Parts: sequence; C-alpha cells; structure tokens
Amino acid sequence: MGEIEISTPIPEETIRRLKAGDHVYLSGVIITARDAAHKRIIHYVREGRDLPFNLKGSALYHCGPIVRRLNGEWRILAAGPTTSMRMEPFEAELVRMGVKVIIGKGGMGDRTKDSLRRYGSVYCAFTGGAAALAAKHIKSVVDVKWLDLGMPEAVWILRVKRFGPLIVGMDSHGRSLYEEVRSEAMR
Repeated sequence: MGEIEISTPIPEETIRRLKAGDHVYLSGVIITARDAAHKRIIHYVREGRDLPFNLKGSALYHCGPIVRRLNGEWRILAAGPTTSMRMEPFEAELVRMGVKVIIGKGGMGDRTKDSLRRYGSVYCAFTGGAAALAAKHIKSVVDVKWLDLGMPEAVWILRVKRFGPLIVGMDSHGRSLYEEVRSEAMR
C-alpha cells in the first residue's frame, strides 16, 4: 500500500500501476457527474452527438456539489461523494469512453469492475462526510455544463490540487476491496 500522486489527463500506464489499497492524491481536472448527467452522456453518445467535455484520460467524481456564485465566479462550498452504485447501469460505458478514475463512495458492481480491468481504469473511494475537506482541495471551477439539470446534477469541471486521500477500492487488475470485505464478512 503506497501513497501516490497522479495528474490528469491520466495515461493507462499510470492506472495499471495502481493497486487496490493504494492511497492516491489527484491534481488537475475532475468532472462531476451524478445520475442525470450519466443518463445524458449515454443519450448524447447513442445519438452520435459530441459531449461538451472530454472524458478521455479523465477523473469522474460522483458528486453533487453545493455551489455558490460570488462576484461572478462559482465557488464550491461542499463536494462530498454520492453513492456510486446508482451509476452502475451506466459506468461501464463511460469507462469505455476513456474515464480512467472514478471517485465516489461505496464501490460499484461487477459490470464496472470488468470494464475497469478491460480498459485500464480504477475506482477510488473518497470518505463520506468529508465534503468540506473535498472543497478545500478544489482550486477553481473551470466550467459548468448542463446546468438545466439543476445545480447538483449539472456537470462541474473542477481544477483540484492533491484531491484526496482517495483509496483505490477497485483496481485495473480485477481486485476489489469491497468484494474482499464482503467475502470476509460471510465467513
């Protein structure tokens, strides 16, 4: 178990070196997406429309931030993770589109786990209840897309510095800390 710093865009070689249990700090740009954003992303792709943001090499954060506009600038007040399993029906397709790091809480299912292994991506957990800590590491709002979905469901493109600590919960080699805990609990 190591402490590793990574930056976006994230190449697959970097991801393949990460192991379940590693502690990761992420710098660069992260993209928030909850349920409605995932559905719209899939809809756009199926219609052959271009997304207004680039998922290739990206970090996708399951988060509906609390945001305020001050002096013409967006400010993130709190940005805790939301339960990732709700995005399970969509996530494998987003991983196929190039998402390299998924950040959330609670883990994800087998379909996502298989796509992480196939496409060289990881799922990282951010501590629930630490929304203020997350906001502290968000340096600026780069852009916001699909604000018509509502503030928490919009896609927020955020510049972060040492965002974390993130724990690699599911790695690109098929290992899942969530499965290991469930298996141990069933003994």
